[in-house]
Amino acid sequence: TELPAFGLLCFLSFQALELRAYIKAKGAEISEENAEGGLHVDLAQIIEACDVCLKDDDKDVESVMNSIVSLLLILETEKQEALIESLCEKLVKFREGERPSLRMQLLSNLFHGMDENTPVRYTVFCSLIKVAATCNAISFIPTDLDQVRKWIVDWNLDTEKKHTLLRLVYEALVDGKKSEAAAKVMVELLGSYTEDNASQARVDAHRCIVRALKDPNTYLFDHLLTLKPVRFLEGELIHDLLTIFVSAKLAAYVKFYQNNKDFIDSLGLSHEQNMTKMRLLTFMGMAVEFKEISFDTMQQELQIGAEEVEAFVIDAVRTKMVYCKIDQTQQKVVVSHSTHRTFGKQQWQQLFDCLNSWKANLATVKTSLHTLSPSA
Repeated sequence: TELPAFGLLCFLSFQALELRAYIKAKGAEISEENAEGGLHVDLAQIIEACDVCLKDDDKDVESVMNSIVSLLLILETEKQEALIESLCEKLVKFREGERPSLRMQLLSNLFHGMDENTPVRYTVFCSLIKVAATCNAISFIPTDLDQVRKWIVDWNLDTEKKHTLLRLVYEALVDGKKSEAAAKVMVELLGSYTEDNASQARVDAHRCIVRALKDPNTYLFDHLLTLKPVRFLEGELIHDLLTIFVSAKLAAYVKFYQNNKDFIDSLGLSHEQNMTKMRLLTFMGMAVEFKEISFDTMQQELQIGAEEVEAFVIDAVRTKMVYCKIDQTQQKVVVSHSTHRTFGKQQWQQLFDCLNSWKANLATVKTSLHTLSPSA
């Protein structure tokens, strides 16, 4: 059993010598002789000098860098961490924007070559996201929230690393125009804070609110109010604005805007887009309360002209937040269904009463069927 082990050691030693020779030939300041401390010392020196490889367009560069990755994966876990962190740092920082596909491939090979539960995979994955973000390649990186949650457990991440990972995934998804997935990740991030550290999430909470308000396809915001970092913002203008979008009417937003125009502008929000969204939200609230709404009431509450009512209703139905039809003869809108803007205790009670009613009706139908057909 000693001979194969000795043979492997000789092979690895020879491979390290070849890497040293190649890197030195490219102009790196490195000895051609292997270090006395063993393979991990050789790799430390090789990684330190490997920048010269990335500068070159030589066709051998990919195989040389993959050789470094292969040797890293052979090392004992306790000797890997510092070296992997060093290589990742170089691959992320090297002339950002240059040769991204090669850097992504190397990081991907490293990531998938390690055991799933190896904690240092966290460093590799974070590096992978950073490189992907520089070249709009986030779609090639696994960012599914369930998978990310599993990794957080598998890698036994502490709170700080967990927040860093989620924040990186969020920013990458935003850059990749995946707003829905990004919003879910941000809610996950904010939900992971406790009463003790919620104040540290101020920037994240602020960014989450602005992103949600800005997203043209997001209409429900009440879940954000329950997040501890968002609750920490109570009393500030951003929290007041969120509260308006959660449950207030258009008139409340208009008043807020008149008093805080500069604040709205500083957030990068469009007043016209806010008006459009608040009109829909106001209409949703009206549709929950009333099954028939006159054109006059709509014009007054939504601050629109008579000629704009029909187009507004068509746009509202397209969002699938409200289902209704126009009765031109009676000059009114007949509502069949509207999504609740908030879902609290009252809405749960309504749902409970509705389900109980269905249950009673089904029991009545069952009794009637037994009466008609006793053998049924």
